[in-house]
Amino acid sequence: MSETTERARRWRLVLGEESGCATLSGGDQSMDAALAALYNRSGGTSGTGGGGGDRSGGLGGSAPRVARWLGDIREYFPSSVVRVMQSDAMERLGLQQMLLEPEMMEAVEPDVHLVGTLISLNRVMPAEARETAREIVRKVVDDLEKRVAQKTRAEIKGAIDRSTKTHRPRRVADIDWNATIRRNLAHYLPEHNTVIPQTLIGHGRRSQGVQKDVVLAIDQSGSMASSVVYASVFGAVLASMGTLKTSLVVFDTAVVDLTDQLTDPVEVLFGTQLGGGTNINKAIAYSQGLIDRPTDSIFVLISDLYEGGVRAEMLKRVAAMKAAGVQVVVLLALSDEGAPFYDRRNAAALAEMGVPAFACTPDVFPELMAAAIQNQPLDAWVDKHLDD
Repeated sequence: MSETTERARRWRLVLGEESGCATLSGGDQSMDAALAALYNRSGGTSGTGGGGGDRSGGLGGSAPRVARWLGDIREYFPSSVVRVMQSDAMERLGLQQMLLEPEMMEAVEPDVHLVGTLISLNRVMPAEARETAREIVRKVVDDLEKRVAQKTRAEIKGAIDRSTKTHRPRRVADIDWNATIRRNLAHYLPEHNTVIPQTLIGHGRRSQGVQKDVVLAIDQSGSMASSVVYASVFGAVLASMGTLKTSLVVFDTAVVDLTDQLTDPVEVLFGTQLGGGTNINKAIAYSQGLIDRPTDSIFVLISDLYEGGVRAEMLKRVAAMKAAGVQVVVLLALSDEGAPFYDRRNAAALAEMGVPAFACTPDVFPELMAAAIQNQPLDAWVDKHLDD
């Protein structure tokens, strides 16, 4: 590219489309769209906040677009520029004003999308705004935990109990009398008003300790904001169960282990940095190091599968996990947002090795984990329980 052409390109990115300085293509178009979303007078990131003084900032129902934009700018610009744009977004989206004025807070309905936006902007918030942000995140997380905790614990406990069923219980206390009676109804003797139990069904002599190891690996790219929120809550619920050993890592181009913060999902969320590149291979490599009981382990990868690392190595690691006996679950999204965007080539490659990649709603996730604990074939489970 000549010096003149490069200069025209740069001026085009600075001045915008109306300048007519140059025609952009490829990644430059995406970069220009990210700039225009924040600084153009005619349009804002959320559709409600723009670069001119005649437009007011806001979030509302457009928060998903805000979260995606926050991820995009980390992909297209260096860290120094990202910090400037995030600071500008605080002002232009009206977020700082919202966090510092109680009357504005009362007008906003906290939800998962807002949490994703707050977490993305955490590092550029003033201290007083950060405290308000934590209160908002805490409220949403507490509500989510109430929604999912009971069902998750019940499904997991039931799955572990079912996985230890035996026809040769060693103690009377281990006999499942309801299941035994149902199995032997054909041997009912009406004259004695009793059932002769030819087959006993009971629980095995399992220890009270850890039965399964669960490793959650969560993609922090901008499009995964809602999934990060839900996965953090589920991670905390799973970690609270003594029968599971739960680890949680988040990743972009680096991997961060947040297992020691799982007792508080709010701390997990504030330990993430939404947006940026993705190195799935590195995250899987780290997760492999956490697995020392492959046949009793479940690896849950939550990612849109857009790999910025070594694709071949990523697929090779998944195949090695599966061959070792690990139950591998790949979720393209863990949210209520409908069909996700994802790398179809990588999803197809995983499916070929018997690891289906699919989106899952929070309401269905407990049942999915129960199926994984029982080592059910997940491709059949997906066909039965989820729509395409």
